[in-house]
Formats: sequence, C-alpha cells, structure tokens
Amino acid sequence: MPATVLVLVETINDYLPILEHQGFHLILAPTPAERAEAISTHGERIDAVLTRGPLGLFADEIAALPALKIICVIGAGYEHVDLQAAADRGITVTNGAGVNASSVADHAMAMLLSMVRDIPRCDAAVRRGEWPKIMRPSLAGKRLGILGLGAVGMAIAKRAANGFDMTVSYHNRQHRSDVAYSFCSTPTELARASDFMVVATPGGLGTRSLINRSVLDALGPNGFLVNIARASVVVTADLISALEQRRIGGAALDVFDHEPQVPDALKSLSNVILTPHVAGLSPEATQGTVELVGRNLMAFFSGQPVLTPIDLPASASAMPPENNAAL
Repeated sequence: MPATVLVLVETINDYLPILEHQGFHLILAPTPAERAEAISTHGERIDAVLTRGPLGLFADEIAALPALKIICVIGAGYEHVDLQAAADRGITVTNGAGVNASSVADHAMAMLLSMVRDIPRCDAAVRRGEWPKIMRPSLAGKRLGILGLGAVGMAIAKRAANGFDMTVSYHNRQHRSDVAYSFCSTPTELARASDFMVVATPGGLGTRSLINRSVLDALGPNGFLVNIARASVVVTADLISALEQRRIGGAALDVFDHEPQVPDALKSLSNVILTPHVAGLSPEATQGTVELVGRNLMAFFSGQPVLTPIDLPASASAMPPENNAAL
C-alpha cells in the first residue's frame, strides 16, 4: 500500500506529480479549514506530512495522526513544528535547508538594491509624469552585515562580495574558519560594522528578537535592514519606531509576524519595501525542494537514512525519572 502524505503547503502544486510518480498518495489541505478536515477525516491513514516552518505541525495534530512516521518541512525553518511531540512518538523530521538558497539570495539582493537605490519611488514618479533627479548611494565598497551565515547567508555574501565589491561581515552561532569574512561576536557589533544588514538566520526561540532597538540604533540613520528570514528575529515594534523616527535609513521586508496581515504602520512608511514572503519562490527552488522531499520520503520508507534529518530533543520516555516527573 502506498504511503499517504498530507500536504499543507500551498505553493507547490505544479510539482506534486514528482511525489505521485514515486507512488505516494497525496491529500492536499492548504487552508486551515481543509487542514482540520483532512486530519479529522483521514488522520488514521496519514503516514507523512509535508509542511513549512510558518505552517508547522502542532502537538494536538500529531496526536491525531496515529500512523504518522515522518514530517518533511520545506525550507530551512521548522519553528512551528512541535519537535518534542515528534520525538516522543519517534517521528522523523526533515527539512530542505539550502535548496532555495539561490532564490532567497537573489531576492535579498534585489530588495537591497531597490531600497538603497530607491527604485519604487523613482518608478512611481515617472508613472506620474515626473522626472526627479534622486541621488542615492552605490552598493560598491559598502559594508554588508549578514546575520546567519548558513546556505542562504553564504549565497548572499558571495553575491555581495564578488558582484558588488562589498565588504562582508557576519554574526553566527559559531565562528566559521572556512570563510574569509569578518566575524562579529554580537548582532550589535555586526550592526555597528555595517552599512546594510541582512537577516538570514532561521526562526525559532534561539533567534527570537535578536534585532532590537539597540541593534537598530547601532545600524544608524544611514543604515538599511533587509529581512528575508523570519519576522520573529526582529522586534517589529522597535523596527517601526526606528523607521518612523528615521533612526535607520530604511528596511526591506519579505516576512511578517502574522502573515498575511501586515501592520498598517509599515504600509504607510515611505522608507520601507514590502514583499509577500516570496523570496524562496522560484520554479527552480520549488522543483528542487519537492525533489528533496521525494528523496527523503523514498529513503525513509525503504528503510534507509533520510538525507536532511533535523536533530530532535530527547523523548520524554528517555529522560531520567526526575525530569519526567517535571513534565
């Protein structure tokens, strides 16, 4: 009997035949209502779930899927997948880190260029019949700070250094000895060393609110912030305040706290560029992502190691008795 996969992701339909041709039976549930209905109606026969970080998979949903064996997350982030609940059930979790790095890096550079060169305002002016001579900074020779030097951060760094002659610094959980870029020990130090700063770190508790008022003040009134990672990394209220008071030069945002809702305060600002969480979307990235999901599923259901496993916390049953008692 083919494995049944519950698909919660709404942007990959054109590439789902990749999984169907591998023999998987798919149940599509891209809306909250369809998701709840699918789990209620088909929960007992769902072997795998395909989701993404912001959509997640929660403990009560995992409990309602008694046959669930593997959760495949599209993209690097898995912040709303309950890893403890998965670990307690012995459920494997995988992600797609790095597959869409080129697409995200392209979008980050496009947003940076658009913001620094003020392309939206120039475009709007020409459409109104105006011909303003707007003077804006060049990227060449500027200092770029990257928060999170994983696959996406590295792709951005290469584009900035090799394509735009920028000096690159980074802050990471650990210093990387395999790169020539300058390491900064804190986000504030990185901001102080940057003209432009790109957030490229995963979401989750470990990165929540890394960019706050003190970091934004260190970036300064001529500094620009780009976030193509997760909104949770930036304190939105602090960012709005910094933008309104011109304590930073501008921001380009592809991610928001309560998508698809975007704060009106951000929409009303002229020093902000907004896109609807599309940095990782390209035909190439989407196909590669679904192909990786297929390889992980094929490996798992044939008894082989998955390609991109996520480290899970210790299961409750494996904890010492005193720790179990505290749960």
